[in-house]
Amino acid sequence: MKISVIIPNYNSQLLLQKNLPRVIAQSEGAEIIVVDDASDDDSVLFIKKNYPEVLVLEKKKNTGFSSTVNFGVKHAKGDLLIFLNSDVYPRQDYLQPLLPFFNRHDTFAVGMLQECYEHGRIVLRGAGAGEFKRGFLIHRRGDVNKNSTLWVSGGAGIFRKSVFLKLGGFREIYDPFYWEDIDLSYRAVKLGYKIYFERKSIVVHRQEDSSIRSKYTASRIKTIAYRNQFLFVWLNFKQPVNLLRHLLWLPLHLIKIKDKEFIRGLKEALFCAKRLRLI
Repeated sequence: MKISVIIPNYNSQLLLQKNLPRVIAQSEGAEIIVVDDASDDDSVLFIKKNYPEVLVLEKKKNTGFSSTVNFGVKHAKGDLLIFLNSDVYPRQDYLQPLLPFFNRHDTFAVGMLQECYEHGRIVLRGAGAGEFKRGFLIHRRGDVNKNSTLWVSGGAGIFRKSVFLKLGGFREIYDPFYWEDIDLSYRAVKLGYKIYFERKSIVVHRQEDSSIRSKYTASRIKTIAYRNQFLFVWLNFKQPVNLLRHLLWLPLHLIKIKDKEFIRGLKEALFCAKRLRLI
């Protein structure tokens, strides 16, 4: 099976200088695609000058993660798609443990172990867990010693292209970031596909260097996360009993959660839902 590695990029020239050579070295035989989300630094020029073997796709307007990756998938030739954020690079032989999962016809995606550098220490992430509780999907870091996961990360995961396209890709309503990979995984599992986590496939994730943190304030990031958490419930938990629980718990959340970002997130979610006629 042919593999395409897709890296979304926004103003990450310095990260690409460090990480792109490692991606190329550890992804031998794979098609490498960088999708530039209308950067205003020299990312595109740097890639074209130094790595002519890399396919660079340029967007005219900055929109965010979901639409950027979807744009890359449209041009990808691979049967399997690896999505890596620009602040991620793979350890040696990261591909080998992933491929056997796709001998099973119902496998959709496999997540990788992420060595995340957080506040001076390494936290192992990549597996997800959670449950529908008090009207929301409450998610958390999963057990990296197990192969099960609630979702596969869009920043360090491998996906079967045919199923990705069947699902319509990442929902672009989640742009610019967050919850799109949880949503995609949930929809795939609901249709009967399987997702897994593989701890032997290792990447390094330096999230503090990401373009999100350089472009958005902490308050704005939190607002977007809340907005998309609301949208996820409204899009995926349409059963009357779940919507009723969500609505019954909402007043209590509004009272107990003092964050102004929670209120802003709700207002923005309502605006998005009305625009797309979800409500």
